Amino acid sequence: MTAPPPLWRNRDFVLLQSGQLFSTAGTQATQIAYPLLVLALTHSPSRAGVVGFASVVPYALFALFAGVAVDRWNRRMLMLTADGARIAAIGSLVAALAVDRVTFVHITIVAFVEGTAFVFFNIAEVGALRSVVPTAQLPDAAAAEQARFATVTLVGPSAGGALFGLGRALPFVADLASYAFSIVSLLLIRTPFQETRIADTASMRAQIAEGFRWLWGQPFLRTCAIMFAGIFLTFIVTAKRHGISSGGIGVCIALFGASALAGSFVAPFINRTLSMRGVVVVNLWLNVAIVAFVLVPNVYVLLAATVPVAFFIPAGNAAIIGYRTAVTPDRLIGRVSSVARNIALLAQPLGPLAAGFLLGATSPRLTVLAFTIVSAGLALWGTLSPSIRRAPSLTELAEPA
Repeated sequence: MTAPPPLWRNRDFVLLQSGQLFSTAGTQATQIAYPLLVLALTHSPSRAGVVGFASVVPYALFALFAGVAVDRWNRRMLMLTADGARIAAIGSLVAALAVDRVTFVHITIVAFVEGTAFVFFNIAEVGALRSVVPTAQLPDAAAAEQARFATVTLVGPSAGGALFGLGRALPFVADLASYAFSIVSLLLIRTPFQETRIADTASMRAQIAEGFRWLWGQPFLRTCAIMFAGIFLTFIVTAKRHGISSGGIGVCIALFGASALAGSFVAPFINRTLSMRGVVVVNLWLNVAIVAFVLVPNVYVLLAATVPVAFFIPAGNAAIIGYRTAVTPDRLIGRVSSVARNIALLAQPLGPLAAGFLLGATSPRLTVLAFTIVSAGLALWGTLSPSIRRAPSLTELAEPA
């Protein structure tokens, strides 16, 4: 069996990633520009928070419906429509800024529309990735996406802030250009984004339920779907109590981001060196290293214990996402992806919520101890879990039957 060419020689994959690199960078730039614009107009932090909420709440509202749409309709057209909607929304804001007629309500609506379009585009992109990348290369492709996101997360907000300082409309103009570039890249891709399929006449509720049932019927994916973390909030509070300035805390958070970026570049090597089970188990046990802070309650000890976690997370994400994308039938890829991301979305706030309550009622040391116990329990569960122990590799999946 002939090995597929490396990803950088896969024309359609490069086009998809290039388009999304610029698109994601534009989105990240506006994430800082939205609150800055609201604060400049209204001087109200609460209104800035409302706009931030409007941009992220669509995932909770529409992800499951987007999963059905991705499996039912033409994925390329869905992605093009989403980009078109974002261009129209952001374009209206740029026009309003040009004539000095922008309002808080207008900004909120634009943020909500952009966030909603992102939901549909983001879930459809999973099916596109599965179509343009061979099965055995999906973990490497997922690692490339992790690197892309880590890069723009580090660069995008600062670039957005700098552009806003030069002119209020500039971050939004850059965002417009990024979506236009995304549309061009999608139109140039030759590979269809879905297999030939028969129209599903079942109700939307039945189709969503099918996605839940399929994911829950996969023991490995079901086990990996349940995770949460709140250590970053703990770190911020601990650093403040140790007298570290806000700027110093920002440097430390940037160090986490840089560690994740570095980890995303070596994720393909890690995933080729370790088994699927090894990647997951190492991820789980690295979280237990925060016990060092319980023994030596110094903020820099906590930092040293968490940076390796940030470094290894991209390899774990790439392996799990790559595996899930490979084994999910094409007709279900949208629904299964939306269900998995909804589980993560629901679990994500639990860590910071628990950390906030514990830090308010106890000390950072006891809070970290509580997280250590939870992390150790999850790591032990993952180590002993038959579903994780028996997880096949993508190399096996790529072999002809």
